Amino acid sequence: MPKSLPGRPVSLWLDTTPETGFPPLPEGLEVDVVVVGGGLAGLTAATLLKEAGRTVAVLEAGRIVHGVTGHTTAKITALHTLIYDHLIRHAGEAKARAYGEAQQAAIEQVAARVRDKAIDCDFVRSDAYTYTESPEEKGRIEAEVEAAQRLGLPATYLEDTPLPFPVEAAVRFDGQARFHPRKYLLALARDLPGEGSHIFEATRVLDVTPGEPCQVTTDRGRVAARDVIVASHFPFADKALFASRLQPHRSYVLALRLDGPPPDGLFIDTGENFSLRPQPLPDGDTLLLVGGEGHRAGEGGDTVARYQRLEVWARGRLPVRAVEYRWSTQDNFTVDRIPYIGPTTQHSRHLYVATGFNGWGMTNGTVAGMLLRDLILEGDNPWAAVFDPSRMNLNDVPELVRQNARIAAHLVADRVHRTDPDTVGPGEGKVVHTLHGNVALYRDEAGLIHRLSPVCTHMGCILHWNPAERSWDCPCHGSRFGVGGEVLHGPALRPLEKK
Repeated sequence: MPKSLPGRPVSLWLDTTPETGFPPLPEGLEVDVVVVGGGLAGLTAATLLKEAGRTVAVLEAGRIVHGVTGHTTAKITALHTLIYDHLIRHAGEAKARAYGEAQQAAIEQVAARVRDKAIDCDFVRSDAYTYTESPEEKGRIEAEVEAAQRLGLPATYLEDTPLPFPVEAAVRFDGQARFHPRKYLLALARDLPGEGSHIFEATRVLDVTPGEPCQVTTDRGRVAARDVIVASHFPFADKALFASRLQPHRSYVLALRLDGPPPDGLFIDTGENFSLRPQPLPDGDTLLLVGGEGHRAGEGGDTVARYQRLEVWARGRLPVRAVEYRWSTQDNFTVDRIPYIGPTTQHSRHLYVATGFNGWGMTNGTVAGMLLRDLILEGDNPWAAVFDPSRMNLNDVPELVRQNARIAAHLVADRVHRTDPDTVGPGEGKVVHTLHGNVALYRDEAGLIHRLSPVCTHMGCILHWNPAERSWDCPCHGSRFGVGGEVLHGPALRPLEKK
């Protein structure tokens, strides 16, 4: 990595917890429910279903709690920037109220489990704030407070916060929370195996065939199950066309050691450009996690500069002593800002999906577990209509058209210009056109050239080089590949071809 990048390149959550070692899938298994994906949504759903008497198998392509959940900022809050005024105007008051009730219920679900199971995961009740430094945004804050109070949510209007810099206005939600997500979820995972239930790692699901039972095909063999939940972040084998309805979004996090205590609370600005939250360390000190610099996946340009700009922003407002960690994460956004949780299509009887958490996976992932448990056990849930993956609002059509036009432009217009491979320096990657065709070329620090196909194995987009993470990223649907061609992030299932 270039020396100009701040901090150690690892998530704080991964660095402060042990690695897992669950076995891969054996051949010929049958359970009541297969859960694809070992993040917060998948492990919550699996835990609730096992407690209800179902046998469950969690299938994870890599290691559990190592993907998006392992790179979150872990804010457990119903205050999702400025959302409730938007939901009332675009979805109606009843759905906005149900959305808020679901988020608040998710907070209490996590709190109750931490308390009842005595889970040591740094769980702390904390107020959440959405703030603005711009006078032009004050009206939006006021409208959000009015909308949230109208829905019965714990909202207060403020013009002062615990932040060490002035703000123009803020909305505060009382009684929200934060925790260490891996400590919480690894505790859930320890109780899952047994009594006919399992966790299998290093097992990539390739396809699901609905039926009675459903057949789940993996690179290790097949599993039969009455019900299947796809909680793999971006749905694979996408027969419901989620690829046309989701926008993958990347953002960046720095864990900072300050001179003095960090501000107490969960903070995000109205533009969702910057977020802050404290996290204690085993040594007794407390770091401040600062996130921001988001962009559409695969369109980040100089991602090294994004980390650098995030550090400049933090040092301009906070007494930063050192940058301890840096990492990036990826979220899927929906057009209407509500996740897709429920049957994959109107005609699906046993195949469910949970995706599109819009950057708020701690509560939305918990909502997914609770909602899908009820749909599988009882066939209904009071939140089902709000999160229904088959919903369609005519107000969303123009944005869907723009989103798919952007994807089409990448598919058609992204072309590779002839470039001299010798211009690719150590530690750099570039898609080049050679006499032997287009090549994704990476030169490692020792000067060794790694040649791969530059075509994403999901739907054929030309990949872009991500210099900060040293990965090949797809601008269409967010798949990411390592310099050896391995899949780092779906929806792609197959590695890149070597050239």
